[in-house]
Amino acid sequence: MTAAKHKLLVCNCEVSMALDGKRLCDALGQDQPIEVHTQLCRAQIERFKQAVSDGGPLLVGCTQEAPLFDETRAEFGQETPVGYVNLRERAGWSEESEAAGPKIAALIAEASLDIPATPSITMESHGQCLVYGGGQDALDAARQLASRLAVTLMLTEVDDALPPDRIDMPIFKGRVVKASGHLGSFQLTVDDFAPMTVSSKASFAFGQPRPGVEAQADLILDLSGGAPLFPADDKRDGYFRPDPGNPAAVQRALFDLTDMVGEFEKPIYVDFKADLCAHSRSQKTGCTRCLDVCPASAIQPDGDVVAIDPFLCGGCGGCNSVCPTGAAAYAYPPATAVLERLRTLLGTFWRAGGEAPVLLIHDDGHGLDLIGALARSGRGLPARVIPFALNEVTQLGLDAILAAFAYGAERVLFLIPKKRRDEISGLQQQCGHAEAILHGLGHGGDRHSLMIEDDPSAVEALLWGLEPLSPIAHGDFLPLGQKRSLLRAALDALYDHAPEKPTRIALADGAPFGRAVVDADGCTLCLACVGACPTGAMIDNPDLPQLRFQEDACVQCGLCESICPESVITLEPGVSFEQEAKQPTVIKEEEPFLCIRCQKPFGTKSSIEKIVAMLGEKHAMFQDSSAIDRIRMCEDCRVIVQFEVEGNPMAGPARTPVRTTDDYLRERDEIEAARRKVKDEGEDDAD
Repeated sequence: MTAAKHKLLVCNCEVSMALDGKRLCDALGQDQPIEVHTQLCRAQIERFKQAVSDGGPLLVGCTQEAPLFDETRAEFGQETPVGYVNLRERAGWSEESEAAGPKIAALIAEASLDIPATPSITMESHGQCLVYGGGQDALDAARQLASRLAVTLMLTEVDDALPPDRIDMPIFKGRVVKASGHLGSFQLTVDDFAPMTVSSKASFAFGQPRPGVEAQADLILDLSGGAPLFPADDKRDGYFRPDPGNPAAVQRALFDLTDMVGEFEKPIYVDFKADLCAHSRSQKTGCTRCLDVCPASAIQPDGDVVAIDPFLCGGCGGCNSVCPTGAAAYAYPPATAVLERLRTLLGTFWRAGGEAPVLLIHDDGHGLDLIGALARSGRGLPARVIPFALNEVTQLGLDAILAAFAYGAERVLFLIPKKRRDEISGLQQQCGHAEAILHGLGHGGDRHSLMIEDDPSAVEALLWGLEPLSPIAHGDFLPLGQKRSLLRAALDALYDHAPEKPTRIALADGAPFGRAVVDADGCTLCLACVGACPTGAMIDNPDLPQLRFQEDACVQCGLCESICPESVITLEPGVSFEQEAKQPTVIKEEEPFLCIRCQKPFGTKSSIEKIVAMLGEKHAMFQDSSAIDRIRMCEDCRVIVQFEVEGNPMAGPARTPVRTTDDYLRERDEIEAARRKVKDEGEDDAD
């Protein structure tokens, strides 16, 4: 849905920011003039009520007062869909507010798009909560929770803890050595497990400890202060691990835990397409990119493909970022929706007269908070810095990064919280590939920056200190298809307007493009690579012994290299802009070998002669010339000659000929003829 299909209500928030209704109208292509309100949420609330009553989708340029607007709409039961867009902190509250018109128009146009819904799964919690920690602090937290949840306390140590005079929950001592699962279904293995004795007096006493005890819980409050029980623990639903030395953090966790009873919807972040996965073939491992970057261990090998557990997936999107085929496709939202947002945002910015846009990619939490702090207490965002919110910054892949430049971004900046610094390896790799491609196309300069920062002042200094770079001509293309087609469309759009037009750009290992270089002299055309290739980059010919290769389809998974029995294939990552890269090219071909007995074509001369060289007079079964000749025969002739050999141990006695009706009729005629002959001879003797 475009902005023109929405009724738009904007407000300059008591003239605290500059808004030009006429310029907005022109930039958005609105048929009706856009009125700029000054206090839409208070003195002019009737304008909102009237717009809701008129029906049709409505977009309000304010997020701060969204609860008030929703409450106002609910008062008279209107079902009019209302969306909200933050124009104040992201554009209007800035030292360059007067020049922020193109950005405001771009933000409105982006907010008007329809984003497809993401499917979800359901997790259910019955309130069975394990409190795990040591001392009096863990005991106090467990007792505080016990009135709301079914609590079990597991103490790691009891030095300063006093036994309670009323046991309102099970109390044990133990050490968790293994943990798995998610909200509503945690499984734990506990060593030194022992129950509290009822006679505990001045201090805790416990029974005989047992190793390897299995336990279950719906929720876990970890106050142990040690290593987390799960990788990427802050993304594990139902697992709370506040700093036990921070009372405010502990109380916040207790407050959140009391609400964790019932059914909960969780987005299915990744739409996995097994038919595109290039992980493994014939027990040979190929692509492991998603396995290498998943911080939550939600991805595991599953035969020739991988399996992604949606209950464990934390939604970081690293798998989508590095997946070369699009098998692990981020669905919150889909890649096509992300690219459509980029296309709308940057396209509107350019049409509204903006120049040299800088795309600031941030998440919905940490990033919005920092941008808000800049707007309220600092200089705000520069007019050309366009914020772009995502669920996770690390979800972007090379397709989206290149598309941003193809649509006209001068720079792409990533705002990342420090707590995520260990999860950015995939994003760093994709930025490296994008930087190499841009340099190869003549767009010099450092056009990426990963800002791992929690300090608003540092972010402000970096944004306002950006030096201008040479502009990138903005193109346009429709974001349609799977990841490979999106990548190619972005590359072609960049190439069409590039200052330099190389035929090929070399990339680092791990790139999603490249070629497989085959030593044709050593290749025997066994075609094992064709059978292993998951994308069809390696191609055979059903009519001839021939190996062909299509570079544009190669994802550099390495399966052909690892499965080649001759070890004559090496990978060469890079992106080609030659037309030949989009067509199959012949790597090697030979005339077929002809069976020496029936002249039927089979195999190739090189492969047959190699087998002869390996087995002839060296293997116990191929010590004479007749046995060696069988190697040079087709599959049918080998069987025939094997049974023609004298003394064949598989041979049986001669089969009794099959008798047919004709045989019986012929014998009858012969007997009748003989009888007639005897009769005739007897009559002659009597005469």
